Amino acid sequence: MSAPTPSTTESELLAVRLKKKQQLIDLGINPYPYAYNQSHHASDLHAAYEHLENEATTTDTVRVAGRIMSIRNSGMFIDLMDTSGKIQIFSHEKTLDEFGHKVLACLDLGDLLGVEGTIRRTKRGELTIDALVLTPLAKTLLPLPEKYHGLTDVETRYRQRYLDLIMNPDTRDTLRKRSHIIAQMRSYLISQNFLEVETPMLHPIAGGAAAKPFSTHHNALDLQLYLRIAPELYLKRLVVGGLADRVFEINRCFRNEGVSPRHNPEFTSVELYQAYADYTDMMVLTENMIAHLAQSICGSTQVPYGEITLDFTAPWPRKTMTGLILEHTGVDFSKMTTEEAFVAAKALNVHPKKTDSWGKIVEMVFGEKAEASLVQPTHVIDMPKDISPLAKVHRTNPRLSERFESYANGWELANAFSELTDPLDQKERFEDQLVAKEGGDDEAHNMDHDFINALSYGLPPTGGLGIGIDRLVMLLTNSHTIRDVIAFPTMRPVKG
Repeated sequence: MSAPTPSTTESELLAVRLKKKQQLIDLGINPYPYAYNQSHHASDLHAAYEHLENEATTTDTVRVAGRIMSIRNSGMFIDLMDTSGKIQIFSHEKTLDEFGHKVLACLDLGDLLGVEGTIRRTKRGELTIDALVLTPLAKTLLPLPEKYHGLTDVETRYRQRYLDLIMNPDTRDTLRKRSHIIAQMRSYLISQNFLEVETPMLHPIAGGAAAKPFSTHHNALDLQLYLRIAPELYLKRLVVGGLADRVFEINRCFRNEGVSPRHNPEFTSVELYQAYADYTDMMVLTENMIAHLAQSICGSTQVPYGEITLDFTAPWPRKTMTGLILEHTGVDFSKMTTEEAFVAAKALNVHPKKTDSWGKIVEMVFGEKAEASLVQPTHVIDMPKDISPLAKVHRTNPRLSERFESYANGWELANAFSELTDPLDQKERFEDQLVAKEGGDDEAHNMDHDFINALSYGLPPTGGLGIGIDRLVMLLTNSHTIRDVIAFPTMRPVKG
């Protein structure tokens, strides 16, 4: 079981491992058995024997299973890693018989192994299992990356996530925290009397958000379909139908956009709707839920991220989009015409298109001049009506909508509305979006006649909210690229 020399080729390593696999077969052992009956995980044993003194022995027999991460002294010491942690295995002629030593000689780093043995603690304080029986559970044919440096190549980490998970405990911790965050979110919403539902992922009309969809084709129906860009219109249909006053879906969405440290074409969000509520209720729900998640996952509403600390303690500041632009540029877009806004944007070195609406121009200026300044959690409220086709007109300013986006670390985390419930107004908004689409906006919303039909049966006053789970996980796990919080991020295929 000596380590391969640097000159050892991959084919030679494979030949060695294949030979050991055959040796196991010759010993009458299946290198890939059907099951193994564990009695404990490593963490169970560390907890149960926490007070076992150095050099103490027991007659307690346990059965553990995991991956071999280290082999020392010709197999006398093995570090076995399972999903809960590591435990040391001691293989010695005093406990392991001749057959067991033949099995031991067939083992390599990375092999999956079952061990039956007795518990003791070494002179140096290491909890150890004295092996009585070794049971190979999977003979690995490829070597693990060099253990002292882990797996550091970024491309390999994302393309071969299984290796990343084997070698890097931080990756395992991040993805486990992601699971806990989603579980806590689900639990919180259910505690607030929300009903979890499911809606289609294949849509005949791409809708629910301003985004370019992925398309596919259903052969049997000869039907063009689109992968879901948002579940919004279906969730509202459920509220119309009276399934529940409060519904939510933790959903996978797909948007045909670029890849960046904060964007992946396939992403996860939570979207929810609450009848008899408006966007101010959604602000309270957003900040309370995220504060709850921070406290549950991080132990505090003050969360370190890089060199800063984000304070998710509710309530969060509320600032208007035009007010933030004025704060950072000294220019007040709130009373400008579209033409004046175009000229003012150019003067600020922001370059909208001639065909852009007032709201689109305001949104561009905000994105380039103010968005990055929103480090601490903030609600950006009262956004332009013409970029908010599914939100109610602001009750005091017809140019604006009752819509907000929540930001932290300069990133958008949430988007919420006082939902538009007037079917005729909704029809006009969709028609405006069709004009924008004809003008070249490939992210403009499509007309959805059935949704308008649903609204015609009456949607109660409703507040709606969507939160990007991937970005939220990034902030709560101190991760600096979205690829670190998605198990299998979208990657360009390797040529050849």
